[in-house]
Amino acid sequence: MTGVQEKDVAVLAQDGAAESRTYRIASIPADGIGPEVIAAGLQALEALARRDGRFSLDVTEFDWGSERFKKTGALMPQDGRDQIRDFDAIFFGAVGAPDVPDHVTLWGLRLPICQGFDQYANVRPTKILPGITSPLTNVGPGDLDWVIVRENSEGEYSGNGGRTHQGMPEEVGTEVSIFTRTGVTRIMRYAFALAQSRPRKMLTVVTKSNAQRFGMVMWDEIAAEVSKEFPDVVWDKMLVDAMTVRMVKDPRSLDTIVATNLHADILSDLAGALAGSLGVAPTGNIDPERRFPSMFEPIHGSAFDITGKGIANPVATFWTASQMLEHLGEHDAAKRLMRAVEKVCAEGVLTPDVGGTATTQEVTDAVCDAIRGENI
Repeated sequence: MTGVQEKDVAVLAQDGAAESRTYRIASIPADGIGPEVIAAGLQALEALARRDGRFSLDVTEFDWGSERFKKTGALMPQDGRDQIRDFDAIFFGAVGAPDVPDHVTLWGLRLPICQGFDQYANVRPTKILPGITSPLTNVGPGDLDWVIVRENSEGEYSGNGGRTHQGMPEEVGTEVSIFTRTGVTRIMRYAFALAQSRPRKMLTVVTKSNAQRFGMVMWDEIAAEVSKEFPDVVWDKMLVDAMTVRMVKDPRSLDTIVATNLHADILSDLAGALAGSLGVAPTGNIDPERRFPSMFEPIHGSAFDITGKGIANPVATFWTASQMLEHLGEHDAAKRLMRAVEKVCAEGVLTPDVGGTATTQEVTDAVCDAIRGENI
């Protein structure tokens, strides 16, 4: 997308459908492969809306991103959050460009939305889909099925710190991690409740409390306090370095995982790779109190090395769209989308990152066909 503009895209349900619900979606494709996978996701959502007949999506596209930054000096307008505040959800592609510093793009678009809308629960489900091979030996669908809950509002990405005496030998740079009792308690409670809702009712709390003896020890203490509210949840603790080993060596021992902003960011990328590719990994940035719109995005980033080649994997975006539908209360449609994705993957219609030869559009067409053809 170029220029400062908005494009309205209407996704209409079947005419005359009873009890039709319309959701306003802010679409921010942004950079790299973001526009390609968001376009694919919107095609699947349109197919779902027409197949379901009971809801529709009114999608407004915003051209925020690196191209806008290079023309105007800002990735999003100063009143950007106000422009999208009243939407029901945000569908986000990826942000980042080779010719714009990464901290500029991150702090210029994604983080202002996540932090400004207090989307404090970053939820990243991971599982091995049928037809996709994990790099782990003798591990297949059903053996790796996790949800990583990432504290998304404070911690290592609080933005607290600074640099002094820049360019001089005595230059100092500080990055201060902020952990509050309120922030830790609410993410811990969210993670325990999520674990409680899953069949295995298991939670692993990840910190680095042996070396980081203040904020991380507080994490451990608050986990123990909150656990008393959930006596049916079995939980344990892991140091983050040991957790990487456990994820690789004993994936079946894990189910729901909660960690700090930085630790969960790193662990969820490892999880995506272990499930076969970052191209299949989704994310929901959730405001559990629903004061603001939540934002849904694939994990993979802008991937400029494959931008424009038509081979970006849309599966992460489909899964992200399913998360968005779940959040909106369209549970049947969310499940229908994931059944279509799993069917297409099992049939071997895969992009190159997971060993296939299909294009983005071929995978998208196959998923839309599976949605339209399902009899359930």
